[in-house]
Amino acid sequence: MIDSVQVHAEGDAVVVSIPFKLRRRSGRGRKLIVAGNRPTQPIARQEHATVLKALGRAYRWKWMLESGEFASIGDLASAEKINHSYLRRILRLTLLSPKITGAVLDGRQVRHLHLESLLTPFPHHWAEQVGRFK
Repeated sequence: MIDSVQVHAEGDAVVVSIPFKLRRRSGRGRKLIVAGNRPTQPIARQEHATVLKALGRAYRWKWMLESGEFASIGDLASAEKINHSYLRRILRLTLLSPKITGAVLDGRQVRHLHLESLLTPFPHHWAEQVGRFK
C-alpha cells in the first residue's frame, strides 16, 4: 500500500484519498497512473472494473446481512432482484486473502484474475489462494 493514503468517514460514506500522478505514455491517449514512487501495472480496464464492482457488492451485501437489515440470503436476493445462487458466489469474495483483495483495490491484480475464476470454488487458506491466483 501507499504510505500517504488517507481514509476518513463522511456521513455514511468512507472516503479514500490516494495521491497520484498521471504520466503520458507512448500511443494515443495512453496514460500511466503512478501512486507513490512506483507505477502500477496496466491491466484491462473492464476486467479490473468488473472484479472491483463484485468486491464492492460482496462487502456491501455482507454488511447488510450482518447488520440485520436482511434476515437471510434469500431475503436479500429478493430485494436485490437477483438469483440467490449468484449472491452466494459473490459473497464468497469476502473470504479472499487480504493480499489478493489489496492487489485488486490497488490495481495490481494479476492479468488472468477474472471474475469468472473468482466465482468458482477456491481454497479457504489464504496462502493456497495466493498460490492459485498468481
